[in-house]
Amino acid sequence: MPPASQQLDQVFFALSDGTRRGILARLAQGSTTIGELAAPFEISKPAISKHMKILENAGLIERTISGRQHRCTLTTSGLKTAEDWLNFHRRFWESRFEALSDLLQKEEIKVRSKQ
Repeated sequence: MPPASQQLDQVFFALSDGTRRGILARLAQGSTTIGELAAPFEISKPAISKHMKILENAGLIERTISGRQHRCTLTTSGLKTAEDWLNFHRRFWESRFEALSDLLQKEEIKVRSKQ
């Protein structure tokens, strides 16, 4: 697996495309073949293969091969990397907003006391 920062880049890149998000939405219903995943999209087989490789490299899907059949399953490892990053930044900004709110309340009290 790539380093966390590279993994994060790959996850957000993979999620930036509507076709790939559609593929992930379909996989949320259960594992399926690449052919079944490609059916709703009007794109070539090489294009769908490229999308699948991007999702696989990002750690969002796993592919198992049995003969000529490639079966894909949703996996959480890539999303865990993104979730950790988002949670860190959410906590940071929430703490900054709380500090700003406290400061504004103190300033409001000072202004009211001078009136």
